[in-house]
Formats: sequence, C-alpha cells, structure tokens
Amino acid sequence: MFVYMMTNKPDGTLYLGVTNDLVRRVHEHRTHAIKGFTDRYNLTRLVWFEQHDEPHEAIRREKALKRLNRAWKTALIEKTNPTWRDLWDGIIGSSPTMTARGDI
Repeated sequence: MFVYMMTNKPDGTLYLGVTNDLVRRVHEHRTHAIKGFTDRYNLTRLVWFEQHDEPHEAIRREKALKRLNRAWKTALIEKTNPTWRDLWDGIIGSSPTMTARGDI
C-alpha cells in the first residue's frame, strides 16, 4: 500500500491519496481517467510517496497527513524531493511492490 501526493506545479494544489497500486493510480491521475479533484485541478505530478506493508497502516498515515497543515506537507515533500520533481519516470519501470520511500 502507498500513501502519495500529487500536484500540478511546485507549491501548487496538493492531493493526498492511498492506493495498493501506485503505478496504476498515478497513471489514472495523469490521464484524467477518473473525474474529480485531481482532474479538475490538473494534478498530474507525483511529488511524494511512501510504502506501507499493511493497508491499515497506510490508511492511518493518510488520515494523519490529511490533518496536517500545508507547511507540514510541504516540508515532507521537500525532505526527499526539494525541487518537486515528478517522480513518475522513476516508478513506471518499477514493480508495484517497490520498496522506495518517496525518493527514487
């Protein structure tokens, strides 16, 4: 399971989600396959993620992060991705069970 953040540009709108298949889910965001918040705001850039072994851990982490203010989320992103680069290229050749945490 993965907890991840999408944006449209550095310091842009943020979306925080959880998924069991990061490659599939980010692809859905990037291609606007599912209408909603990320589609509306064109959030196609994966800027942060972390992997969890258990679904309940990922869900608990997502809920905790959603309670944080923007400054904390920004600091979390910038800890491993200070330039807010799109991590998509680093995950598309990877297995959905990859073990990287936020920085590829």
